[in-house]
Amino acid sequence: MMDKRIPHNASARPSTFSLVARDPDNGDLGIIVQSKFPAVGAIVPWAKANVGAIATQAWANAAYGPDGLQYLSEGKSAQETLNLLLGQDQGSEHRQVGIVDTSGNVAVHTGSECMEWAGHIIGDGYCCQGNILAGRDVVGDMSKAYERKSGDLIDKLFAALKAGQAAGGDRRGKQSAAILVVREAGGYEGGNDRYVDVRVDDHPHPIRELERIFDLYDMTLLSREDPSDLLDIEGHVSKKIQEALVELDYLSSISKDEFPEEAERALERFVNINNFENKARDDAKIWKSVFDYLLKKAGIEQS
Repeated sequence: MMDKRIPHNASARPSTFSLVARDPDNGDLGIIVQSKFPAVGAIVPWAKANVGAIATQAWANAAYGPDGLQYLSEGKSAQETLNLLLGQDQGSEHRQVGIVDTSGNVAVHTGSECMEWAGHIIGDGYCCQGNILAGRDVVGDMSKAYERKSGDLIDKLFAALKAGQAAGGDRRGKQSAAILVVREAGGYEGGNDRYVDVRVDDHPHPIRELERIFDLYDMTLLSREDPSDLLDIEGHVSKKIQEALVELDYLSSISKDEFPEEAERALERFVNINNFENKARDDAKIWKSVFDYLLKKAGIEQS
């Protein structure tokens, strides 16, 4: 019987670049990826909180995901896990895989049969890898952007992916992208570990679209704002909020008063209808992300 793990049709080989990492501050594990291949988020990224994260790509062996996480959950290191996966796979030279375990140890493999340009970079608690790329600068610039970017793991992952694309990315083009970040009880209502799980399966500008969808996901489900991102609802801010609420038919008119009760109720309705309860305030303040979204939705300039 044919070994299903040995690739036979090179025309179906997806070209991909990704970054796998662990946040040393809070233990979050994440992967971000783009590919000239549909629905890359269903194939490449695998992660489990307090266990590890894996990107399996090139001629991806999807079994590397669940099998690798099982080995990691048994206490095996990233390198031990990689050795076991490759040792059981007759098609290992066609594979590219990056693994980061819950301690931040990293292991990467780029098989000799991966299509050029293919390679990887290992950093402190992360690895970036890609195949069928414009050149080595793709992973090089990803690494630099990841290390230079301030913010949490999500911000750093997005910075790396955009840098990889700016360096030429996948030389066959763009089609899909995904980001997966896990933390214990980090999912909706604490019911799972999928802190961030956003995908773009087919789009001419997948990274741009991934960012757009993530911004909504961020506002709806996450609480990443800093107190400095809060705006007082007064003066110019009050007027712009009311102007937007009128434009969107939540409010009948702009009041001469600072921010009347009618405007408060209208803003509350807007927040609830758009599923932004996570960002609701009752202290005469508004998160800048909500303010920006409201004005953009109404087509109103901030100035």
